[in-house]
Amino acid sequence: MSLPDWEPGTVAVLSTGAGAPHAIPVSTAVKTGPDTILLALSKRRETLVRLREDARCALTLSGPGDLTVTALALATVIEEPIEAAPKVVAVRLDVHEVQDHWQPGFAIEAGVRWHWTDPKAEQSDAEVRAALQALG
Repeated sequence: MSLPDWEPGTVAVLSTGAGAPHAIPVSTAVKTGPDTILLALSKRRETLVRLREDARCALTLSGPGDLTVTALALATVIEEPIEAAPKVVAVRLDVHEVQDHWQPGFAIEAGVRWHWTDPKAEQSDAEVRAALQALG
């Protein structure tokens, strides 16, 4: 199964190992191919330290319709820092398995959604996603 499509800004949860399981929400996950995702992480994130130690990770997405999947992947830093955002690095997830969690007995009506309360943060997030898309 290849990756499904999702709306820009869909909240995804990135889970890592390299010790006790660790999971964080990310807003910048961008599908760049049938088995490739790019996302940005702050250079100060514990998640980034963990991915450098152990590249295995999982990205879980849930949203309206039938979007309820976990992508198992290996992570690689591909740009450090991102030119458009010097406080973050670009990470490529090379997906080797997509687990589809959809069940015929239920429908997801809405995924977790967020909105930026700071216009500068909203603009920065959009710029980072655009930069990631350009890298893909």
